[in-house]
Amino acid sequence: MATIYPANAPEIGVVPATAPIVHRLTLADLHDALRRGWDDFKAVPSHAVVLCVIYPILGLALARLVLGYSVLPLLFPLAAGFALIGPFAALGLYELSRRREIGADASAWHAFDVLRSPSFGAMLGLGAILLAVFVVWIAAAQAIYVSAFGYAPAAAIPDFFSRVLTTPQGWMLIVVGCGVGFLFAAVALCVSVVSFPMMLDRHAGIGDAVTTSLRVAARNPLQIAVWGLIVAALLVVGSLPAFLGLAVVIPLLGHATWHLYRKAVEPNPFPPQIRPSRRIKRSAADFPATLLQWPTRNEN
Repeated sequence: MATIYPANAPEIGVVPATAPIVHRLTLADLHDALRRGWDDFKAVPSHAVVLCVIYPILGLALARLVLGYSVLPLLFPLAAGFALIGPFAALGLYELSRRREIGADASAWHAFDVLRSPSFGAMLGLGAILLAVFVVWIAAAQAIYVSAFGYAPAAAIPDFFSRVLTTPQGWMLIVVGCGVGFLFAAVALCVSVVSFPMMLDRHAGIGDAVTTSLRVAARNPLQIAVWGLIVAALLVVGSLPAFLGLAVVIPLLGHATWHLYRKAVEPNPFPPQIRPSRRIKRSAADFPATLLQWPTRNEN
């Protein structure tokens, strides 16, 4: 027997007993999701620096520190790994797109409202799973390189590219590495294509969100495959200038993923309400306490 929920359902949300309806997508839907994502990015561009500039820094830091020696062989796997952990890191972008969708204020700081979501623990759990997949992928990429060239590191960038592009071992590395990387990316994409937006929108648990994401992928295999290719192509383009392009690509894909979720899954009949923020007048004597201003529970 279906449960009837009152119109004034509590803010924490109630997940209906029945699974959400999954829609069939078209290639036009993918284009429209990207277009809407670009509109969101242009409307609140300041968050690109706040939330996403960490990607170039993280990529360069990992490239310098992983295993403590020459990491040229891992630069491509590290860049490709952004596709695995990107859905989790884009949580704040989903929140901004959600706020713009319902006509609420959307600024860079509103992205951190996702930290107060009742399902944030579930988001962390799935994010930890994706991080584990990322670590396994890096280990697999390292093992593939060692099987092809041994443990001797490349002396310099020209030497590395010469070994990869002009030797049989290098071509084996490319073919096997891309094949294994495709499997990792396919699993991560199917598991997370709409999982995090659904957690934010419906306050769903990991099981429900992942199940719905797998249902979307199963109902739209071609469209999700094309979406994965779009994501991969944009990440490659964004990674070419020393990862700096990711500061634009990541927010674009984050916003677009929210709109793809909206097209793939039936809207939540009881969406969580957004409490309007109340600005409190403060004097100069309150500085620097105003820098650490946090909303309290009794603020409406």
